[in-house]
Amino acid sequence: MNTSIGKRIRSYREERGFSQEELAEKLHISRSTYQRIENGETNSWINHIENICTSLNVELDDILKPEEGYTQINKENTSNENSSNNMIQNQTNNYNGSDKLTESLLDQIAFLKEENQWLKKEIDQLKNI
Repeated sequence: MNTSIGKRIRSYREERGFSQEELAEKLHISRSTYQRIENGETNSWINHIENICTSLNVELDDILKPEEGYTQINKENTSNENSSNNMIQNQTNNYNGSDKLTESLLDQIAFLKEENQWLKKEIDQLKNI
């Protein structure tokens, strides 16, 4: 999953004409950290997904969409005769689960924002001591 998301982020970055360094600066991370996101070597994109979407002017769903080749099949198809049917069913399940993943990630982003605000307040209070 990290690899496909990283490739998609790279594609949008290149379409927008940004270098890795420029986008890393916008995200306030090092170029090497950003490079690991694009290469799928880390899942830290989760921590930066909102800023990535804003910087690249793309919707979250565009970044998280299933890979091409995911096909919805008829739910009455219960044939398990060969592995290709199982593969199609697994791909369909992944596609159907993407809405849940998006919702989960948005909840995590909201939580992290709240936690960040709380931490900033704590730091401000410590500065006043």
